[in-house]
Amino acid sequence: MTQETAAATTDAVLDREETISRDELEALQLSRLQHTVAYAYDRVPLYKRKFDEAGVHPTDLRELSDLAKFPFTTKEDLRLEYPFGMFAVPQSEVARIHASSGTTGRATVVGYTKKDLADWAKLVARSLRASGVRPGMKVHNAYGYGLFTGGMGAHAGAEALGCTVIPISGGQTERQITLIQDFKPDAILATPTYLLTIADAMIKQGIDPASTSLKYAVLGAEPWTEEMRHELETIMNLKACDIYGLSEVMGPGVAGEAVETQDGSHIWEDHFRPEIIDAFDPTVVLGDGEPGELVFTSLTKEALPIIRYRTKDLTRLLPGTARPAHRRMGRITGRSDDMIILRGVNLVPSQIEEIALRIPELSPHFQLELTRPGGTRMDQLTVKIERRDAVTIEGASAAARVLQQQIKIHVGSSCTVDVVEPGSLERSNGKLRRIYDMRPKG
Repeated sequence: MTQETAAATTDAVLDREETISRDELEALQLSRLQHTVAYAYDRVPLYKRKFDEAGVHPTDLRELSDLAKFPFTTKEDLRLEYPFGMFAVPQSEVARIHASSGTTGRATVVGYTKKDLADWAKLVARSLRASGVRPGMKVHNAYGYGLFTGGMGAHAGAEALGCTVIPISGGQTERQITLIQDFKPDAILATPTYLLTIADAMIKQGIDPASTSLKYAVLGAEPWTEEMRHELETIMNLKACDIYGLSEVMGPGVAGEAVETQDGSHIWEDHFRPEIIDAFDPTVVLGDGEPGELVFTSLTKEALPIIRYRTKDLTRLLPGTARPAHRRMGRITGRSDDMIILRGVNLVPSQIEEIALRIPELSPHFQLELTRPGGTRMDQLTVKIERRDAVTIEGASAAARVLQQQIKIHVGSSCTVDVVEPGSLERSNGKLRRIYDMRPKG
């Protein structure tokens, strides 16, 4: 840890809930959980119906482990109740509405009371502070604004922390670069792949990305690896930390990573109760340290309480470090609905990223194409990945063979590797699409 990073961590004033003991935190969780389960049962018809069908009542929740008796909530539940069937308060008490894009189906709609918005801003501020951002800093916010929760959630949290916010939103990469040079922000908020897009565009303009004023990057909204962190920190000469959230649970700020440890995001367990379940047998609740699907129950939300929401994110729970009472999330390795099952082997895009970035000739820009060649029943995976600028065609061919071998060794499945020219693959303007499924439908 540099002297600057050490100084940034010692001048932070923490919330009381960040410093309480684990026993105190679990007592607070139980009290809030009992209230939330009863509140949802009384106010949201879907929850009353699901609890009754499962033969469980809010009074059955006597200790934290009893939460496993209650049914899950899924994205499909929110879609079926579209638009406002999940709200627990009258419309007059809903201060703001957000929604998903709806690109893969009917949008999921979430609402917030004024208290919900204040809590959200507080938790984003807590997350940013943990990642090194301090009051008075200028924050360049490159998350998308609008119905997506990222832009406005991050914005409100940075303002609550006492920062000066530059609300640029996503896209317009050339303008992003101009404002970074002219306004000289201390921190940037973005998806990791979009920050990489900005860095690449700087290099094409003859600008050294390491020469900017940026000292901290708080990155989220998509899975990323330690190798990607190293790539961004090296290119841009800053400290990069993770921030986690999803709109159905709150938005960004459900968990945040501490800059002094950079060992995974601490879940703010005074507001959310996490569980890990077996992604293939959801009746099995797994212990800390075991990988599976992340499930969240909100503890303080008014407009849209959420009970045992299946996030589809694959991770594990670990003991707290920088915030000892609050457990950490391991790196999100992918989503269960993004998992490719290739000839019986489970594979997620972050596995490819992790392997590829260990090969110096290859860049972080890649796509995965799934096909089923005519006349066969066998799926074929092609990894399209850009070579780095200085790498020759011969060097790229050798690197392709190494990547192919390493995927076979570490993932356990064969694939084709196609090394392509620098700049030829689609760049991120926000969330990046990694998987292109070209298999016949049906």
